[in-house]
Amino acid sequence: MSNAKQSALARKNLDKRLGFLRDADLTSPKTGWIRAIRDALGMSSRQLASRLGVSQSRITPLERAEAHGGATLKTLKEAAEALDCTLVYAFVPNKPLDQIVEDRARSKARGQIGTVSHAMLLENQSMTKTQMEEELERITRDILAEPISKLWDDE
Repeated sequence: MSNAKQSALARKNLDKRLGFLRDADLTSPKTGWIRAIRDALGMSSRQLASRLGVSQSRITPLERAEAHGGATLKTLKEAAEALDCTLVYAFVPNKPLDQIVEDRARSKARGQIGTVSHAMLLENQSMTKTQMEEELERITRDILAEPISKLWDDE
């Protein structure tokens, strides 16, 4: 299987697995997940500390760190286990992965058209809006036909 086909299949599979999360409300509670789950379970900070094998004085800083994005994945995993939960770690694409790839190709194509358009203007030639759009689509297709790794090179 070619690299391009493997990448396309990988994008499709990841979108299948993660797409539903794009529409889910994944915002964490203001107090953070540890505190929210602990409170919902009716568990005291002393009881959580005991389950984690730490002193009670460590729980408030842990909950604050988690709520403000300063907790490590290792610590979050340990806290999740102590709360009989599973830590889920994922990057959720803001849009389908194929769309991200296409948008990047179109952006690179726009950059190329800008260069060509400027050169044509200097030569007192110009393209109509329709010609520009057709050229944008042609260049986008050409870029998408190249190895996908080139897509992310800065120009």
